[in-house]
Amino acid sequence: MGSHSRRRILRGAAVAAAGSVVGSGLGPGFFSAAAQATPAAPKGGSAPATPFLEGAFAPVTEELTAFDLDVVGRIPADLDGRYLRNGPNALGIEDVRAHHWMIGDGMVHGVRLRGGRAEWYRNRWVRSSQVTAKLGETYPGQAPPDDFPCNTHVIPYHGRILALQEGGPLPYELDGELNTLRPYDFRATQKGAFAAHTKYDAVADELHAIAYYPTWDHVRHIVVDRTGRARPATRIPVADAPMMHDFALTEKYVVIVDVPITFDGAAAEAGAIVPYVWNDRHPMRLGLLPRTGGTTRWFEIDPVYYSHTLNAYDQGDTVVLEYIGFPAPFYAAGRGAGGPSATGSPTLDRWTVDLGAARVRSTRLDDRPQEFPRINESLVSRRHRYAYTACAAEMWRAYETVDGVCPDEKFTNYLVKHDMLRGSRQLHRFPRGAVVGEPVFVPRRGARDEDDGYVLSYVNDPDRGATDLVILSAQDFGGRPRARVRLPGRVPLGFHGSWVPDA
Repeated sequence: MGSHSRRRILRGAAVAAAGSVVGSGLGPGFFSAAAQATPAAPKGGSAPATPFLEGAFAPVTEELTAFDLDVVGRIPADLDGRYLRNGPNALGIEDVRAHHWMIGDGMVHGVRLRGGRAEWYRNRWVRSSQVTAKLGETYPGQAPPDDFPCNTHVIPYHGRILALQEGGPLPYELDGELNTLRPYDFRATQKGAFAAHTKYDAVADELHAIAYYPTWDHVRHIVVDRTGRARPATRIPVADAPMMHDFALTEKYVVIVDVPITFDGAAAEAGAIVPYVWNDRHPMRLGLLPRTGGTTRWFEIDPVYYSHTLNAYDQGDTVVLEYIGFPAPFYAAGRGAGGPSATGSPTLDRWTVDLGAARVRSTRLDDRPQEFPRINESLVSRRHRYAYTACAAEMWRAYETVDGVCPDEKFTNYLVKHDMLRGSRQLHRFPRGAVVGEPVFVPRRGARDEDDGYVLSYVNDPDRGATDLVILSAQDFGGRPRARVRLPGRVPLGFHGSWVPDA
């Protein structure tokens, strides 16, 4: 891989994307671009299916602003802040065959709640240099080297709102009305690649990230300390330039998941939009890096696609990591339908690392299809009891019908509350066409119990052809929603979001 210069890799991916991501650090990264293989022609000569550009995934075409939103039920008066969610929303697709869902331009959707009212809804594209050019606007100043309209997550950090991406770009900072301000480099201390999934340790007041890049022979552990500055990164040697979409954090360790999805330099040179492939020759491993410093201890495990972290924590002489995983192999670039391809449904699982015996035990916690795991964020890196996940039938169909694997029809649209202590769960079901997004837990003001609060999620309303912000009581999870905020348009099925409380 050393023979491939960073510039050549970026150029190859950018060309394949028909100019839509020119200069993007996502050129080489997972979210940069398109297919591992040329799409096979469908039987009978019909047009190829594009599930990631249709239905719940279809991009919206305009930015909206609406005030004093209609509400069914009553918004809890202590919900003062903004519910934000990011996701890919392609702006001006020139060639559907060269499009991949995960390279869509980031769009943040937000609802402002205050005093029991839904004051406004806004959706705004993240203004990278590419997006401003498409919109006929002027980009302020010089674009960063690996510029991209970050489309994966949006988080609050020390009074700022940051849109996140992996594989190269810096975060973009947004203001309280979702206008893009600038790339954010943590007070001029973070140079180069950052991450889509960070972990914030509220006790230590530290923001952690694992960054990867296709020309590196390592990944980097980044810590932003309580001053808001990034410390010098710790480099962890890894082979084959693997894609590390997420990681985990405990009080003692940074948990690194080395997956067998690796960079393919030849595919990048040939113009593959997502030059990352499933690599059976790359062993899957868990690595424990002490937070106090030292070397990484590795444990080989059976291959899966490690999608998203629920949480991790130390427990005596073990480290516990709970996560969402897909069965192996998983095709990040997809198989010609414009998005990733799975060979089965994602499930909630647990790894328990026995430090004394030097082995890892794997446990299935829930075998129903589910994604986007979240907890009470104050417990990141510490033992939790409750967890929340989402099941959206249209996502499983889009991921799996590419390979002819259809999910069970009983798995439609619902949110799940897991009690990890009792091993039980509650479901909040939605109608068949009500595509449900990631659940975000918001603690009630003055809460003493871990689940004393609310669960917020964007849910499609098939009768209106628009989206609602649904607010559930976490302690009455299966009951009627506390409120449904009627949005003026549709929020496409996307990725991750956060509650941004008022200061």
